[in-house]
Amino acid sequence: MAIAEPQTPHRATVDLGSQRRTRITGAILLGLALFVVLVFGDAPGDATFRLSRPRDAWVLPNLVVPAQPFIYIAAALVAFLGARQFLRGGGRWTTLSLGIGLGLFVMAFLVWATADKAFSLTGMLQATMVRAVPIALGGLAATMCERVAVVNIAVEGILLAGAFTGALMGSVIGGWGGLIAAVAVGGLFGFTLAALVVTYRMDQIIAGVVINLFVLGLTSYVSSQVFAEMRHLNNAPVFRSWKIPILGDIPVIGPMLFNQNIFVYGALMMVAISTYYLFHTASGLRARAVGEHPRAADTLGIDVYWTRYVHVTIGGMIAGFGGAWFTLGTVGRFDENMTGGRGFIGLAAMIFGRWHPVGALMAALVFGFTDSLQQKLALLQTPIPSEFLAMAPYIATIIVVAGLIGRARPPAADGKPYVKE
Repeated sequence: MAIAEPQTPHRATVDLGSQRRTRITGAILLGLALFVVLVFGDAPGDATFRLSRPRDAWVLPNLVVPAQPFIYIAAALVAFLGARQFLRGGGRWTTLSLGIGLGLFVMAFLVWATADKAFSLTGMLQATMVRAVPIALGGLAATMCERVAVVNIAVEGILLAGAFTGALMGSVIGGWGGLIAAVAVGGLFGFTLAALVVTYRMDQIIAGVVINLFVLGLTSYVSSQVFAEMRHLNNAPVFRSWKIPILGDIPVIGPMLFNQNIFVYGALMMVAISTYYLFHTASGLRARAVGEHPRAADTLGIDVYWTRYVHVTIGGMIAGFGGAWFTLGTVGRFDENMTGGRGFIGLAAMIFGRWHPVGALMAALVFGFTDSLQQKLALLQTPIPSEFLAMAPYIATIIVVAGLIGRARPPAADGKPYVKE
């Protein structure tokens, strides 16, 4: 007779935690299904989604969806996923079920809001990509830092510094000069953070908060005292969109990816380059070794301090580039605290993306979608107050940070100072 292997306390705790999370996920999905039926179920007529614009080279017909049947089908699928969690859930299926369920909920919401109306799906996807840029770059900057075990809470402040510098220097020496200056200032703050936490071993969270408060106070003062009097210093040119030939004419995807400005193209290139660097080069392997086990990396001849300095500085430069998007990529002027917490959302995107550049980009697209959704739906005059729609990106952030989408393991040495023996 086989003897069952005794279950260790750790494994029992993990199993109980997984079962609890499975039940919570099932309850959430069933609640969403009930909400969809009760709130969205009375949608009249058809929802019309425009897939092309009149000036597009290739015009696709509109996507017409019968509102009420679609909503009830979506609710049934969400309820099925929720019931399955109680019966056979667990493992990766829990995360997948929640993701599919939330996606169906969003689709039902869109159909309900667009019932008897027309809505440009292509325009919203294009806006999603644009609004995901600062979040993706903030997440990428944090990823570069935390891969070498430095927690960069200062991403929000560096984004704000990049936005301020881009507006000021862009007004004085032009758009390209403002962009270069924003990247340089971001690198300077990244180097400052590295000096505080690597050389002087200051608490990493406190160091990041100090930088955030310093930048917020300085830029707010200059904005209210200097820019109010010298408006010519806050009137920078804006980088316009540039359509890539042929690719920009592809329906739906073309406007989203290939008819954008330099910030969108730059973000996509940085994500691709950083992914290749971190996971396919010897230098990237050494950087990840510093983040996982700095003592072992040091014994192999890797300079832990230098590696952290370089990557935190590069992370600051990336965040500075992302900050310039707020001024040189959109409105051409700086307003007090105009980043609006996008740096903190970028940190959530990094966690959601499991400390991977591509994952951070995908998460940023989710946040960018919720951000663009509240603005587009305001045009449809939905009965939901605009203030509640504006909360959507931050609600998504809470869901991610709370671990409802699945927990991820950070680098082992993340946030821990290293003392060379």
